[in-house]
Amino acid sequence: MPEKIPIHWNAQGEIDGYGSRFTGLFLLPMVTVGIYILFLIIPKIAVYKDNIKQFQKYFFAFKVIFILFFFTLYIITILQTLGYTFNMNYFIIPAIAALFYFIGHILKFAKRNFFIGIRTPWTLSSNEVWNKTHLLGSKTFKIAAIIAFLGLFFGKYGILFILIPILGVAIFLVVYSYVIYQKEVKR
Repeated sequence: MPEKIPIHWNAQGEIDGYGSRFTGLFLLPMVTVGIYILFLIIPKIAVYKDNIKQFQKYFFAFKVIFILFFFTLYIITILQTLGYTFNMNYFIIPAIAALFYFIGHILKFAKRNFFIGIRTPWTLSSNEVWNKTHLLGSKTFKIAAIIAFLGLFFGKYGILFILIPILGVAIFLVVYSYVIYQKEVKR
């Protein structure tokens, strides 16, 4: 492997940052393994252990999808290091869209906990607020995923099709959870 390995791409999908051989070869796998270990620890230290057990198969599927996402990113980095040239956006945009869509799918199954899901003070304080927010979050994440995928067809503006919908969804869901909580408190 060469001394410099690509580690960053710009909004146009072109390499614009390099790291050392060590960084390029080992940083992403080490971070991925670290996060995976954290995913193994979470169910053991969670306050709502039983709730996590209730959606354990979806949590496991998320771990697998997460590892596959970063493994594929690593392989593509290695391929570009070896001289294969392609626009990274043709990988990253559909991959992120697929990740958003899968997150949207599993959100409706998530039970109240402090680690996984839309964790606002209001969702964590009430099962009803948690469930309503996650059902809506499931739909809005899927919509954000479809919009993100469309970014594939808009060249250098593709990144905006990822950032704007997901930030909009995040803000919307925080506000929504607050509104639902306030309605619950008034009852």
